[in-house]
Amino acid sequence: MDQTRIEFLYLSEPDMIRAGVTDMAGCVEAMEQTLELLRRGDYRMAGANNASHGAMIGFPQHSPFPSMPKPTADRRFMAMPAYLGGPFGTTGVKWYGSNIANRGKGLPRSILMFLLNDTDTGAPLALMSANLLSAYRTGAIAGVGARYFARPDSRVVGILGPGVMATTTLSALIVACPGIDTVKIKGRGRNSIENFRLWLAEHHPQITAVHEVETLEEVVRDSDIVTFCTSGGAVPPSAYHTVRREWVKPGAFLAMPAQCGMDEGMEAPEIRKVVDFIEMYDAWAEEFPKPLHAAVPVIGCRFLDMIDEGVLERAAIDDLSSIVGGGSGGRRSDDEIAIMSIGGLPVEDVAWATVIYRNAFERGIGQRLTLWDAPVLR
Repeated sequence: MDQTRIEFLYLSEPDMIRAGVTDMAGCVEAMEQTLELLRRGDYRMAGANNASHGAMIGFPQHSPFPSMPKPTADRRFMAMPAYLGGPFGTTGVKWYGSNIANRGKGLPRSILMFLLNDTDTGAPLALMSANLLSAYRTGAIAGVGARYFARPDSRVVGILGPGVMATTTLSALIVACPGIDTVKIKGRGRNSIENFRLWLAEHHPQITAVHEVETLEEVVRDSDIVTFCTSGGAVPPSAYHTVRREWVKPGAFLAMPAQCGMDEGMEAPEIRKVVDFIEMYDAWAEEFPKPLHAAVPVIGCRFLDMIDEGVLERAAIDDLSSIVGGGSGGRRSDDEIAIMSIGGLPVEDVAWATVIYRNAFERGIGQRLTLWDAPVLR
């Protein structure tokens, strides 16, 4: 009976917090380990090249079925499976539904769960709330990038979109650059800006200056680090929030986990162009029609379009996983400008979920649930 009994841990969002999901310094370390394992090849994700972002259910504009959802802004379901080796050695999948209309119901845009499995038997180890898990691992990649590409004396961060993604991204940037003391923010509404101010005062009292700005230029100009953290529905690339070269301070680092475009000046060869893991962008290029940036709005997809246009060599794209894994170096000079694309890798969820599960198991956090004492069918 004991050999066939399967139990797993259920972790609610409060359980996840008690188990350390909001430990940003720990998450940055876990993400750096993850990137190193990616470069070694000790991972698997979905797709033909084992590097797909995931599988998505979308909805048609016109359907004969009246109960089928309409393709409103950010309306989708998605599964993001992965295996990660090294000290993690686990497999899992993040599953979520998303609808921007949730905000009118007091809910997050996306509602996420994560299932962590034993890689040997396939048995579940944990089912956990994953909104914080996902938000922290996304922000942490910006922190890893800042370790390699931001000036260590960076003080001023410009933020477009002061929402959830901005809170975790800024927290990770502060882990990498603890001298940050000034934030510029541009938001769409008074409520998001005020909530962000309150969050800053509670979590980062070292931020002594907070400036609300009206334009994208003000977000970027004179900032040591810039990040766009907006969310919303699909728009054509001509409507993307676009960085202009004349706005960018020498030595600036731009970490972009959301929709972003850039002008010809930013496409120039002297601007370092960085992606978190190039193989995932290759998978997108196999899954979507060209131009890729019209389908996937993160800036790394523009880099691949530039290769197709013959204006960029593939070797000119820096891969963060290669840099972390001991390949090409990070920042080369005080005045160098780098723009980094953050696409969101399923292995990152596996890594942070594994850390949190092990913390919870050791500390007796969460609820143990029984799958079966013995399976009826075997």
